[in-house]
Amino acid sequence: MTALPSPLLTVTAEEGRGWVRLRLTGDLDYDTSHELVVRAGDWLAVRPDLRELRLSCAELRLCDSMGVSALLQIHRDAAAQGVFLRVEDAPPFLDRIMRITGIHHLFARQEDSRSVRGAGEAAPPTDPRPSPSS
Repeated sequence: MTALPSPLLTVTAEEGRGWVRLRLTGDLDYDTSHELVVRAGDWLAVRPDLRELRLSCAELRLCDSMGVSALLQIHRDAAAQGVFLRVEDAPPFLDRIMRITGIHHLFARQEDSRSVRGAGEAAPPTDPRPSPSS
């Protein structure tokens, strides 16, 4: 039996005014999670104007416990600098992992994307209470 090499994680970046999107392709696991934490940390360090860090996960194939740990570390690092972390296009397995582990509330989700306008500008918050005239 021939051992197959561990699939790699590819992280590509695109940036705009006040935001950076990291596109993740491959496996976020024990072998690759450190790379993602470092790349996210690099962007946090070089962009003092950063308001939002986006992780595009559409091409993510796997996320193990170290991947979850990496997401939590990136969340802590971003929050410490006042940067909002958004997970975009989470595949069903990642969404399920985030719900089972109870971390889904830490990340803005795909369904929250309706509240984002332009280049990362958030829409004003809406008040869920009915107005007195309704």
